[in-house]
Amino acid sequence: MKQIKRNASLLAASAVLLGLTLPVTASAASTAPAEPLTWTKCTGPGLDPRQQCATVDVPMDYSDPDSRTIQIAISRIPSEKPSARRGALLLIPGGPGGVSLADPSGKGQKLPQRVRDAYDLIGFAPRGMAPSSAASCGFESKDLALAKLPWPTPDGSVSESMATARRMADVCARNGGELLRHLSSANEARDLDRVRAALGVKRISAWADSYGTYVGSLYSQLFPHRTDRIVLDSNQNPDPTRVGRAWLAAFEAGVEDNFPEFAKWASRTGNPHRVARKAADVRPLFLRLAERLDHEPIPWPGANPAELNGTVLRQTMLESLYDPDDYPTLAKMILAARKGTVPPAPEPTDADADADAYESMMQNAAAVGAGILCNNVAWPRSAAHYQKDVDESRAKFPLTAGMPRGPMLCAAWPYELREPAVRITDHGPSNILLIQNERDISTPLSGARELRRALGDRAVMVTVNSTGHGAYLANGNPCGDRTVSRFLATGERPARDTYCV
Repeated sequence: MKQIKRNASLLAASAVLLGLTLPVTASAASTAPAEPLTWTKCTGPGLDPRQQCATVDVPMDYSDPDSRTIQIAISRIPSEKPSARRGALLLIPGGPGGVSLADPSGKGQKLPQRVRDAYDLIGFAPRGMAPSSAASCGFESKDLALAKLPWPTPDGSVSESMATARRMADVCARNGGELLRHLSSANEARDLDRVRAALGVKRISAWADSYGTYVGSLYSQLFPHRTDRIVLDSNQNPDPTRVGRAWLAAFEAGVEDNFPEFAKWASRTGNPHRVARKAADVRPLFLRLAERLDHEPIPWPGANPAELNGTVLRQTMLESLYDPDDYPTLAKMILAARKGTVPPAPEPTDADADADAYESMMQNAAAVGAGILCNNVAWPRSAAHYQKDVDESRAKFPLTAGMPRGPMLCAAWPYELREPAVRITDHGPSNILLIQNERDISTPLSGARELRRALGDRAVMVTVNSTGHGAYLANGNPCGDRTVSRFLATGERPARDTYCV
């Protein structure tokens, strides 16, 4: 299931835009009184029997709060010790296209007891994501393949990616509906303030992950005095001129940070998946193999796509570098391809048991990812602009072959920008703790430093000497975990930025 969620997030990263309107103020999110919540038992596999579910009505268009409303689905597991309860802890998911409804029963149960005692754990499905009011564009199934990230053709051309962007944008224009225009990170943050009010708390805490760190930052910017203790884990660059584009471009630095760790592992004596005798040999081996597969793909029956080509190898690299536990997947592919063969076709997953449900989930995640990325900020629309960027990227970062600067769906987005991106600043209470792995493929340390710089004295950052995406209670280390847990339980932060060896 971890891989399915990661695939949805990577897919949802396919998007781009242009336009302008008046900004929506933060105060618009809090003008209506909160309706009492009706909690019912949640349904779904693997949920803690204590988990409850409810819905919160929010305006679809915050510039017109009295217009049509949509629903946000939320979940909770109440504090395990009411006498120690401090408030509510929002579990803000990654994506865009992620959902945290099951997280109170899942990752929330990894929290130490004193944190579970202190908070009601709150999950939610962001606007557009089922079972909240859902969005879909109705893309062709072939466009849901991860290889439809904007990988250029083997000769470096972006023409095919631009054609795909235009075709997919046209599909959204025909089928997306009104909700698609109102998907944005800022509106997600405004929805969370409606959730806070419905929960009946004056201030709310949060543990935000990956893309969710941008939403958490926006909430802290728009509603600074409604925040309690905010943890931002695996952090996105908040540059308001390049929101989304900077996140995709981050794979350049992320792969360069992480590939040396894979190379050391893949050359280790005794490793059953060893691909080279020396770490220094792994990178040139990978590049030669990818180039060969660009021109001589190997048929791969049962896989999607049904061949092992250079793009599939590079995409497998991206997915495998998220977590060192996944290194064997990439190594097995390298070993097989060097022999002119392919690894076994991917094993069936839970999703394969219900192909229609999986297709629906991917359609939903792709539409929400597109809507958010394309509605957040203006993206260039010129093929020449992307071609220049891709050519430069291919020269500087050959492992990613130009993909991180390629044209996505937003290069042809049919809607005007409704408001400028919110600028993250240092105005507000000093109650934010950033935690960041030193080697993270999708949210690299360089981007986290930009967010830390923007927040100024509001934040402290803990950099963790670890590899993989997701630091707290995931791919980090005990020092980082202790630091975050102590902050959530007691409010105690390090006095200054710190490094966890």
